[in-house]
Amino acid sequence: MVNGETATSHPGQARPAREDLLRALAAGPTPIAAAREVLAAGARALEQRFRNDEPVEILVRQRADVVDAVMLSAWQRELGELAGNAALVAVGGYGRGELHPASDVDIMVLIAGEPDAKTRQHIEAFLTFLWDTGLEIGHSVRSVDDCVVQATEDITVATALMESRCLAGDEGLFSAMRAATGPEHIWPSADFFAAKRDEQRARHLRYHDTAYNLEPNVKGSPGGLRDIQMIGWVAQRHFGAETLHQLISHEFLNEHEYQSLLKGRAFLWKIRFALHILTGRREDRLLFDHQVRLAQMFGYKDATFTLAVEQLMQRYYRTVMKLSRLNEMLLQLFEEAIVNDPSARAENLAPGFIARNGYLAAADDQLFMREPGALLRLFRVLQSNLELKGVSAHTIRLIRAHCHLIDEEFRQNPEHHALFLDILRARDGVTRALTRMNLYGVLGRYLPAFGRIKGRMQYDLFHAYTVDAHTLFVINNLRRFSLARFNQEYPYCSQIMQSLAKPELAYLAGLFHDI
Repeated sequence: MVNGETATSHPGQARPAREDLLRALAAGPTPIAAAREVLAAGARALEQRFRNDEPVEILVRQRADVVDAVMLSAWQRELGELAGNAALVAVGGYGRGELHPASDVDIMVLIAGEPDAKTRQHIEAFLTFLWDTGLEIGHSVRSVDDCVVQATEDITVATALMESRCLAGDEGLFSAMRAATGPEHIWPSADFFAAKRDEQRARHLRYHDTAYNLEPNVKGSPGGLRDIQMIGWVAQRHFGAETLHQLISHEFLNEHEYQSLLKGRAFLWKIRFALHILTGRREDRLLFDHQVRLAQMFGYKDATFTLAVEQLMQRYYRTVMKLSRLNEMLLQLFEEAIVNDPSARAENLAPGFIARNGYLAAADDQLFMREPGALLRLFRVLQSNLELKGVSAHTIRLIRAHCHLIDEEFRQNPEHHALFLDILRARDGVTRALTRMNLYGVLGRYLPAFGRIKGRMQYDLFHAYTVDAHTLFVINNLRRFSLARFNQEYPYCSQIMQSLAKPELAYLAGLFHDI
């Protein structure tokens, strides 16, 4: 199951036996009363275990186990006689076996052909029963041919079917559907990758292309859970990978990066699980009121200079920044493996740097160890070659591995001072360079004061972004004042900025104005 790494077992945390749940469902005064009680008891137990700080990775799967039992009981009662002509299929997050307390439960009734009146009646009774239990059910009734048509037309349908699992009924029919909607027939991996990449870009734009809005969406914002799922979807489509861990054997992840993904996902899951408990509904937005209650629930305490809520949110923003870096690196690795020409000629751009398939890359793996200043020079090379799409995934990994070389001796080196000022003086790409420096961890290492405010928030309604994101927006505005093509926006500010003999001093002031 994609993304479905099994959490390590803990004493006293065994998954409830399906037989026990089914017996409880059969023992109630009525089927609907029994189902409601099993779901309510399961929810109470999971909430208590969550508040006792049990691993959320276990809890989201045990929530799916409880819902599975209700599904199977209802299916057997209403549709058991159709076992050879239909299948009950979990799709989407439920298909992955991951459910939060108020998550939608998406299912598909897969049928062998056009249902007759009696079959339709049984399907309607089955779905009505599920709605009456209080579950938020999303459903469809499709044949294999229907699945192929709709998945071909809609990448989201193809993705949901890719994550599906058969709960009951005709497993041969389910296997036929999976084969018919596989990459050999529709959405080959290159097309799937391009469509999902475009989908992610559009989603990021809906959140202003930043993870650092002060009321982020834990699922959809950049660096959120969707970005992790994106990695799993592409890996499954291209490699047939059933878990993220298999990307290690494909040499797309190392063990440290894999653990970072799991740790980041667990933290976001914990926040989402808590949001559902606190609000009693499906809620993925970290609104200000929710943030305070979450900080209290998680045990954060006010300190001399930071509120409890600010400590929680700094951890959130630093987590999603790390996940954003991993997402960018892995998607570029996928692009290189799926789309790009592996035999493409490398073009020498500057000493130590080449371009291949439109990405800037270190000419060899020892560049940064041999010349630590190249950690800054890379961004100057990018500014001089604006046609490049970005930095190659392998080089991003090298940057992260060598950031420790930016120490006090590095910071005091006059050549590095000059390089940094050259980046600020560049005719083009100043904001883009500083944003990438921040994303890859270079800016916070070179300017330790900036590093301390990464992911920092001020808990008020005036500030809309974290301090580091706000600071980079200030730099972006200063850049617009410096460019004549934006003179009509703020003419007086543009006049002043363009009259400065050393505009880089304004950018330095912008970088430090809130630090």
